[in-house]
Amino acid sequence: MLTEKKYMRKNKWRFCVLILSGFVLVHSACAQNPPFTGQAYVNEEKLVGQSTVLLNNAQGVIPLKALSQLSIASIHFSYPYATAFDSLLNKYSKIQSFNGMDYVGIKTPDVLDFDTKLYNTLIVQLTDADLANPQIVAFINTNRRSKNVVIAYFGDGSSLPKMDNVTAPVILAQRSSPVSALFSAQVIFGGVAATQSLNKSFSARYRQNTGFITTKTRLQYTVAEAAGINSNNLNEIDKIAYEAIGNQATPGCVVLVARDGKVIFNKAYGYHTYDKTIPDKVTDIFDLASVTKVSATTIETMRLTEEGSMNLDSTIGSYIPMARKTNKNDIRIRELMLHQAGLIPDIQTYEKLKPTDISTDSSALYPTKVSEHFYLRRNYFRDVMWADMLNSPLKTRGQYVYSDVSMCFMKEIDETITFTPLNKYVQENFYDPLGMQTAGFLPYKRFPQSQIVPTENDQVFRHSLLDGYVHDPTAALLGDVSGNAGLFSSANDLAILCQMLLNKGTYGGDQYFKPQTVDQFTAKQSDASRRGLGFDRWDPIADRHYPSKLASPQTYGHTGYTGIAVWVDPAYNLVYVFLSNRVNPKVTDKLSSLNIRPRIQDVVYQAIQKGL
Repeated sequence: MLTEKKYMRKNKWRFCVLILSGFVLVHSACAQNPPFTGQAYVNEEKLVGQSTVLLNNAQGVIPLKALSQLSIASIHFSYPYATAFDSLLNKYSKIQSFNGMDYVGIKTPDVLDFDTKLYNTLIVQLTDADLANPQIVAFINTNRRSKNVVIAYFGDGSSLPKMDNVTAPVILAQRSSPVSALFSAQVIFGGVAATQSLNKSFSARYRQNTGFITTKTRLQYTVAEAAGINSNNLNEIDKIAYEAIGNQATPGCVVLVARDGKVIFNKAYGYHTYDKTIPDKVTDIFDLASVTKVSATTIETMRLTEEGSMNLDSTIGSYIPMARKTNKNDIRIRELMLHQAGLIPDIQTYEKLKPTDISTDSSALYPTKVSEHFYLRRNYFRDVMWADMLNSPLKTRGQYVYSDVSMCFMKEIDETITFTPLNKYVQENFYDPLGMQTAGFLPYKRFPQSQIVPTENDQVFRHSLLDGYVHDPTAALLGDVSGNAGLFSSANDLAILCQMLLNKGTYGGDQYFKPQTVDQFTAKQSDASRRGLGFDRWDPIADRHYPSKLASPQTYGHTGYTGIAVWVDPAYNLVYVFLSNRVNPKVTDKLSSLNIRPRIQDVVYQAIQKGL
């Protein structure tokens, strides 16, 4: 039997499918065309779906749920498309891959048991050849006693009798193709539904007409044609992205499009910086700037409102005693969320710092890290910034004036209600359960710098390249966790969050919000502006073409100062994510003056209108 390494060399073209197939859509060194693209991919995907059967799922293990509680290992032996399979699994949750060929025949199964001891869920990829090895079946049965085990069996079904004593869920994929690997991985997480039953009997356990039906609960990863779009009509996105890079509007960017719950375009362009050292990747993490307002602060506020812990018509003073003797006492939560509280846009930040406020080393007196070798004294926010917020003037109450201060107040209110820091609350209640692997605050503590796209080379405030540290100075002085900025994420994670909202609050079989809560916060609320509660919305002034000249009036989302755009259009069942670092190495307005973000969004709408 060929080892996997030899098989991969012999079938190198097959592994190009991982990078070139439509569900990933990133640049690749593989020159030849993949065997399945466009409509051919859709046709093959349909055939695969008709020949894939879910067995042994009486306990409803598949699709996997409670992702934040799972530590998952994927184990493969002789399956040739394991790389593609594992890559797709990693779209949903962090997976550690193990090559079983390193153990079988060389080490005992006990060694594989030892190496996977920290994982409570094992996904085992099997072929007919693998099932001929009794050690592998014994490994499955041993682990099934104490762990979740899921079997992805790629074969004609003839080896099913060898699993008569196996109680773990089995996804039988009877069609051999790279698309089958991608499809089976998505069945496990609910990206696609299992709909078939066995067309004949293989044993007393695996009888004809048996099989479990599931529903689609998470994003699917496929090609544009699966959503009724000709993928060639999206090629204009490439031209616009490279125009942006060529004009130094941004060193690079990532674009993601999802329609009908299917990610049909996800591509990276350019580099982290103009020195072209690190290419942008679709898994890269970007500073979201003001998209934090909707992707963190607003969703926490939605949850608290829905639970009854917060009332939109209650005042700041009813939650924060220190505000009661100030002009902020009677400002309602609703006014803050609509940017109609009369607050100034921002308060002074680094301009007010004194030499005694900062240190190059951390200590009990200087605990707040602002950037490398830059620490802020204890209670600086309370003593200076919070005081400035409370004592700031109210000039335009009832009018729309976009204000970062409003979301800084919301963070304080949210944390007062929950007794929990904003970053911890959203991580535990949203990002981790949703399977958002990169989303969160303080990314420099969790990810290598090579995965985080740097923003400005700050020569005024922090005197360093900001790589993993928030660009916004207000958020920086709050220790990189603020209601107005500080969140970082990849495009895929933002798409997951947006799809949950587009689904009216449900994702992965769990309900995060009631539909009426999503409708309330994303709808137009006031005659003073186009905005929803926290969310930005479609602009009714036609000449502005905001966020796109073809977007529907139902569209909601937000933009970010660092070069971000996230929009959901329920009328088209559409999610659009654009990530860039247009402030690197210094701030430029070219991304806006060239209309890069709306023009790319226009291409998507035009492709939808043209159809197949």
